[in-house]
Amino acid sequence: MTDYVRYYNLEEYLCSEVSRRFYAHGSIGAFDFFSIIIWKANRAKTQIARKLRKMDKAQRADLEAIVRDLTRNLSEARSAEERLRILMEHWRFALPMASAILTVLWPDEFTVYDVRVCEQLKDFHRLGSVARFDVVWVGYGQYRDAVRAAVPGELSLRDKDRYLWAKSSASQLERDIATGFVRVNSRIDR
Repeated sequence: MTDYVRYYNLEEYLCSEVSRRFYAHGSIGAFDFFSIIIWKANRAKTQIARKLRKMDKAQRADLEAIVRDLTRNLSEARSAEERLRILMEHWRFALPMASAILTVLWPDEFTVYDVRVCEQLKDFHRLGSVARFDVVWVGYGQYRDAVRAAVPGELSLRDKDRYLWAKSSASQLERDIATGFVRVNSRIDR
């Protein structure tokens, strides 16, 4: 990674270069993996690094080796369900982060589970707190289908996700401007 101009637009970097490397090599390294983590929730990177070391069966400290094995396992998984199960059950990722990782690597099969998108769909808010994987998998499939159905046209799943997220963000900004950026009903800013 030497062209920092390309890295500046992190989502574009992830969707083009990281995705391409993953398909070429069957895995990605720690830099690319943690770039996905930062894209979804920068505040979580240290906690996730600790979690990876703790959950690693070999108890390694080397994040590069752990991430290579983790992403190789995802690459070798036979189905989308198995990929999500690996992240959620073995590595204990929550649905928002697991879906972000898988969205970068399989953008036609996965979409990011996000509170802003749930807001636009007016549903699925509790899916992220469900404990049983079989229930999460069914609910996530319904969520993904709802994302596809909510945005008209022939956009990709990834672009439909972007559309809904941006619509939520723009709506929040409009509400904030209308209230002078004063919290209404003690609502906590996101």
